[in-house]
Amino acid sequence: MKEIKVKELIDAGVHFGHLTRKWNPNMSPFIYSEKNGIHIINLYKTAAKLNEAANALQKIAASGRKILFVATKKQAKDVVSESSTKMNMPYITERWPGGMLTNFVTIRKAVKKMSSIDRMKEDGTFNSLSKKEKLQIGRLREKLEKNLGSISKMTRLPGAIFIVDILREKIAVKEAQKLNIPIFAMVDTNSDPRGIDYVIPSNDDASKSISKIFEIISNAVKEGLKDRENEIQKETDNKLNKQNETKVDESDKDDTNNAESSNKTK
Repeated sequence: MKEIKVKELIDAGVHFGHLTRKWNPNMSPFIYSEKNGIHIINLYKTAAKLNEAANALQKIAASGRKILFVATKKQAKDVVSESSTKMNMPYITERWPGGMLTNFVTIRKAVKKMSSIDRMKEDGTFNSLSKKEKLQIGRLREKLEKNLGSISKMTRLPGAIFIVDILREKIAVKEAQKLNIPIFAMVDTNSDPRGIDYVIPSNDDASKSISKIFEIISNAVKEGLKDRENEIQKETDNKLNKQNETKVDESDKDDTNNAESSNKTK
């Protein structure tokens, strides 16, 4: 993976923490100093933690498991949705649906409902409904799309969850902790990093900072996906080679049997 340069993190404003009076003492190991009443994050530690998180996410992606990205704050929504779409990973940028992880069966039912509406439109059933029914079903589809759209293809619990702002997404944090799903998160100086498996000390309020972190994370995930593709291709090639070898062996046996039969005939 490409080396993470501290200067790039500085340029993106990753080092700006919260006001000193709003700090969480448990973040003290990651704080370098304070300036004008604002805590400054130690970016050397950020780079080390970011590298650790990126390597772990690359392995998870390579294993074929999904990574769920969560960010409902305004300045993170576009960055997270665009990055997640490019990575082909599920994401939530609207309100976190309670029980999204702990009550996954119910969430899957809602997703199936959305799929059944789509099938109605495809097979023509939708056209046979009354105007009022069409309107009601259309509104339901829009609501489901808004809340569950990007996770509609997530057939099982994710292999990890990545969160921007653990204070804001505390319900998501609790659900992931309850199910022992690894938590990766951008953690600012006003948050408690305890209970987060992979802490990335960083400014979680500025879109520029979030973009920089996601640039690095998405590159790692894409590398993992590429590793998986290569592994699948390798397995496919090995199977084909074995099949070809088997065919050659069978062909040789047939030739030998034919030769023996010919000799006996003579």
